[in-house]
Amino acid sequence: IGERKDIMLAILLLAIVFMMVLPLPPVALDILIAINMTISVVLLMMAVYINSPLQFSAFPAVLLITTLFRLALSVSTTRMILLQADAGQIVYTFGNFVVGGNLVVGIVIFLIITIVQFLVITKGSERVAEVSARFSLDAMPGKQMSIDGDMRAGVIDVHEARDRRGVIEKESQMFGSMDGAMKFVKGDAIAGLIIIFVNILGGVTIGVTQKG
Repeated sequence: IGERKDIMLAILLLAIVFMMVLPLPPVALDILIAINMTISVVLLMMAVYINSPLQFSAFPAVLLITTLFRLALSVSTTRMILLQADAGQIVYTFGNFVVGGNLVVGIVIFLIITIVQFLVITKGSERVAEVSARFSLDAMPGKQMSIDGDMRAGVIDVHEARDRRGVIEKESQMFGSMDGAMKFVKGDAIAGLIIIFVNILGGVTIGVTQKG
């Protein structure tokens, strides 16, 4: 089972890389964007309703993969916008719904979303992950000593002490992984802003020089 999971993960990563290189038709882009939105909602619901971080210990790895998937979608969408002026119905419909056909409103909303995403969500999440990882590592010796004390006092046996140490180790690994994953997400947010500006400048340049 482990080998199959590794093979599936490798295939998934290769597919994401090919998405960045190969052009996709608008219908495929619509399907992939819908899948990305669905995965985002599912991850949000799982993060809200779990009782312990260890119930979703694979979250840092899933976050990295979904971030790569989103970057590949951004690159594919940019290619379609600049080459064919068509990024699929979902992008077109969402843009019309949010902007309402008004360029000034679109720029204002874009600036607001950019500030909220980068300064509030991304920076805040990165700081929370960094502090959680630091506190988890700092508290580990105290937790280990507490387990040793309970075992010497006869409150717990050797097996329960081993289980508790395993939980502490898994928590430390997860918070450390989250710290690294959030730095990756911050890079994704910066790349997203650059891609948007490239879309605007490239679209205007192509429209003026090639389309007249």
